[in-house]
Amino acid sequence: MWLSSQICPLHSAKQRNNLERDVTMKGLYFQQSSTDEEITFVFQERENLLITEDNFVKLQVKACALSQINTKLLAEMKMEKDFFPVGREIAGIVLDVGSKVSFFQPDDEVVGILPLDSEDPGFCEVVRVHEHYLVHKPEKVTWTEAAGTIRDGVRAYTALHYLSHLSAGKSVLIMDGASAFGTIAIQLAHHRGAKVISTACSLEDKQCLERFRPPIARVIDVSNGKVHVAESCLEETGGLGVDIVLDAGVRLYSKDDEPDVKLQLLPHKHDIITLLGVGGHWITTEENLQLDPPDSHCLFLKGATVAFLNDEVWNLSNVQQGKYL
Repeated sequence: MWLSSQICPLHSAKQRNNLERDVTMKGLYFQQSSTDEEITFVFQERENLLITEDNFVKLQVKACALSQINTKLLAEMKMEKDFFPVGREIAGIVLDVGSKVSFFQPDDEVVGILPLDSEDPGFCEVVRVHEHYLVHKPEKVTWTEAAGTIRDGVRAYTALHYLSHLSAGKSVLIMDGASAFGTIAIQLAHHRGAKVISTACSLEDKQCLERFRPPIARVIDVSNGKVHVAESCLEETGGLGVDIVLDAGVRLYSKDDEPDVKLQLLPHKHDIITLLGVGGHWITTEENLQLDPPDSHCLFLKGATVAFLNDEVWNLSNVQQGKYL
């Protein structure tokens, strides 16, 4: 189940002394029926515990982003509950810190992502979170901007820095560049001195991408389904292929076998392999990617790599990862 992505600034009418004094407060939760079809959102009373544990930070929430609730992943992780907290990307002010907290102190402005097993909803006035899930908020970044960009910012940085080792002079294909993730990835790639190629899924997206400064090397409009992405990339790179590909999903089957119209706009996995250069990195968000022996052999000949971009990889504790694996 997916929530439309939006930012909810939380009111700050109560002063810190009131927040500390309140015994209970309301938080937003969702309840999923046994049929997995009905989803209900409810506000529940929750205790405002005054004691902060050793490595935990008590935070007054100033803004919370409502993004995806991946019920499928929760089921796979065996983390299903009767009521699950809503809102995980938060920005706010530190009220109190535990005795072993070393990175923060009261009155610090911070932003972070609550872990999957958090019992506190971000959509609440006060939350408690381990200090390792928070970072200091830059002074000139607003509360809503911080909460609204932290998830896609972490995703883009993970893809370009950790998974593909982007450096100056490299060429990068960023699929669906006008998306929230795409726009951040484009800016990070430009900051590193890379040559950026991107795809647009509509005329509006194309116009948005063409307004980027510094300009994108080539914007490929795939909205009509007639443009061949691989040919365009090979032409732009003089036949060498791109060094890095960040996909937004791929087609595993031919267009005739793909009933979903939106999926038909995605490049086929063979196209991605074709446009990759020697030693290239393919960063995919397709969790069910299937590569046949000929595909693997082609990647082997190019010395190319495939890496999976898991949105939650930084938000799973060691215990959770061990349980999952």
